[in-house]
Amino acid sequence: MKKLSRLGQKQRVLDLLGRNGIMRLSEFLANGIHAPTLARLVNQGTVTRPSRGLYELDGAEISMGHSLAEAAKRVPKGVICLVSALAFHQITLQSPNWVWVAIGENSRKPKLTTPPVRFVRFGSHALSTDVETHIIDSVPVNITSAAKTVVDCFRFRNTVGLDVALEALRMSLRKRKAKPDEIAKLAHKLRIWSVLRPYIEGTMADEG
Repeated sequence: MKKLSRLGQKQRVLDLLGRNGIMRLSEFLANGIHAPTLARLVNQGTVTRPSRGLYELDGAEISMGHSLAEAAKRVPKGVICLVSALAFHQITLQSPNWVWVAIGENSRKPKLTTPPVRFVRFGSHALSTDVETHIIDSVPVNITSAAKTVVDCFRFRNTVGLDVALEALRMSLRKRKAKPDEIAKLAHKLRIWSVLRPYIEGTMADEG
């Protein structure tokens, strides 16, 4: 890779952050950017560090889901799930105090302080089923689909609360974020149908 001057490195940083929104130190190093360059830009106020090891442009417009983008950068193999995914899909009245992130059963749990993250472990099948990629503040973020999130909330009803799972079920059907057959199919695949069945049948009867 061609060696860049200090001015060239600065412009490269600005260009990369303009395209990618948030970047990790390792990503800059892979693009030939030196750590001292980033330190200078942070000291100048051109670049900010929203959390350890992450960088973004100062004054960049950020969305309400910015913490999801940060979490996606900090945990690249994780999947936004449960209450955080419900909030993203707008099928809950809850305001999560942390980002819920699913990781593999044998994955190392990262030690994070910001953004605040709560990890849950999914089996490989559950971790890869019905995962969507959404762009938030220029960052690709893996999030469970609305239907999958509802099913997951019933799977983890003792963690998030049965009331949260029921609220998500009702709102997802009422707002047409998910179809009953989608939820039923996923519930069968994830072996939670016997638990979810009376709730979905009751909800559909109430909704008419």
